[in-house]
Amino acid sequence: MTKKTRKGQTMVEYIIIIALVAIAGIAVWSYFGRATAKKVAGATEALSSSEGASAKSAAESIGEDSIKKLGE
Repeated sequence: MTKKTRKGQTMVEYIIIIALVAIAGIAVWSYFGRATAKKVAGATEALSSSEGASAKSAAESIGEDSIKKLGE
């Protein structure tokens, strides 16, 4: 292989790796986003039951459908 062809191949490999890392990052972010929202809602409920109840219902409404709607 020539040096130019090998350089292009390496760049494509890096782009594929970056894309995979980005996809994994989005999945982890969405998972921990829901978990964090539920924990914060629980803490809010401990401080103020009326505000905490609304925060808890909002945190529980976060689901796969709301994440899918972000792209629309």
